[in-house]
Amino acid sequence: MLKSERRDSSAGEDKEEARDVAMTDQRLQDLGYRAEFRREMSLFGVLGISFCAIGILTGMSSAFQTGLFSGGPVGLFWGWNICSFFMFLIALSLAEICSTYPTMGGLYFWVCKMKPDMPILGFFTGWLYSMAMVFTGISGNLSVALYLASMAEVGQGRTLTRVEITAIAWAMNIFSGIINTIGTKAIGRMSTFNVWWTLGGTFVLAVTLLVKAPVKNSPDFVFTNFQNFTGWESRGFVVLLGFLQAVYTLEGCETAAQVAEEAVRAEILAPLAVVGSIAGSWLIGLVYMLSLLFAVQNIASVQATTFAIPISQLFYDSVGPQLAQLCLAVVTLAQVMAAITNFTASSRLFYALARDNAFPLKKQFMTLNRFQAPYWGVWTSVLIGCIISCAYIGSAVAFNAILSSAATSVMLSYLQPIIIRVFWPNCIEDFGPFCLRKWSWPVNFASFSFCVFICILFVLPTAYPVNVFNMNYSIVAVGGLLVIITINWFWWGKHSFKGPVKTFA
Repeated sequence: MLKSERRDSSAGEDKEEARDVAMTDQRLQDLGYRAEFRREMSLFGVLGISFCAIGILTGMSSAFQTGLFSGGPVGLFWGWNICSFFMFLIALSLAEICSTYPTMGGLYFWVCKMKPDMPILGFFTGWLYSMAMVFTGISGNLSVALYLASMAEVGQGRTLTRVEITAIAWAMNIFSGIINTIGTKAIGRMSTFNVWWTLGGTFVLAVTLLVKAPVKNSPDFVFTNFQNFTGWESRGFVVLLGFLQAVYTLEGCETAAQVAEEAVRAEILAPLAVVGSIAGSWLIGLVYMLSLLFAVQNIASVQATTFAIPISQLFYDSVGPQLAQLCLAVVTLAQVMAAITNFTASSRLFYALARDNAFPLKKQFMTLNRFQAPYWGVWTSVLIGCIISCAYIGSAVAFNAILSSAATSVMLSYLQPIIIRVFWPNCIEDFGPFCLRKWSWPVNFASFSFCVFICILFVLPTAYPVNVFNMNYSIVAVGGLLVIITINWFWWGKHSFKGPVKTFA
């Protein structure tokens, strides 16, 4: 009797899932695309993709010194909450569009659909955002190498050379390619695991720091102390520079859209993942940041560190060498998963662009292997990563300039669909189930204003006096990237790309 009931229950669940898959595929067909991927991702898997891309432990750890030296604790605390609020508004704006157009093209496809009379906007958005995802993945893989280098310094007192660090970054690029080649199931399971790793890792790090730190800072220090290692005299400007740490950490919520064609009921799950990942990261990041601020022993020591990653000095001073390695190991594994996810996003973007004749070698980039992975896009990301990683051997300044452009490029990519929603509010006629209704325009306008503000802030000098070593070269890198995309548009793009190409009539 029990076995019969279980069979009936299982059969009912299978029928319901099949019905959901059919509904989701029909929505994709209504947008003009045939379903090519198996829908094997759950809400937790899609949410995990965005959590992986945001990488709250990794982003906070890698960029913590930016806020610590530009405003100190008071700037970090208020900057985190202010930026998290506006990034949440951006997530709401993107989620509304994502629910309407749940396809893996994400930002690129949304721009094309909302402004079909200007294909150049979609072309620029697609290329800019795909390169940003590749660069972010490269940055993540180098960060893994730097964390491992810091562990070697903390544990063995051995300083790795730039060549050794680059070799590790190469290995990580290749490893990211292998994992992504395995396909959707592996990425889905990894992203689900990442959610639990982020939650558990935050708990472990917070408890370790707060229990083992020899001196606990007072609430007065954590919420009011101001620090300035930038050379700028304006306190307000210095605090604003610290905002960059929060924005850099919180970018990536939109990555859920890149796997929308691999999820059941994507019009619901993808926007929920976009918004939920920011809301969760806001809270988790606040807990982690406060534990760091209560535990930091000497800010000047962190500023003068010789370790490859400055956060290593904070761990070392607060909990000692052995537990510092544990803290670094927790962050390193999170960084590995985050970097893998960025190549997941870039490979799907290459697929979407090729499908619409916005990327060369259409047949190759649309080919899926037996694991349902667009492996040409995966290994193109790996190849670009290995080439750019070599720049680190010659000049860390040049390498950082290339990678700093990724954060700016992501914000510029966010700006494209939001601008359209602000100035052409009637560009969407039939909204998806996630709809902001009367709040749509105010939320989009606030998101637009914040994006413009941050894009300007991202290219301003972060130190004074400005010299060739501390110059913010991101404007040069972003400008160079835009020039390349412009040349590509006039040379090739405008002749081949006319907008999304229907694969299902």
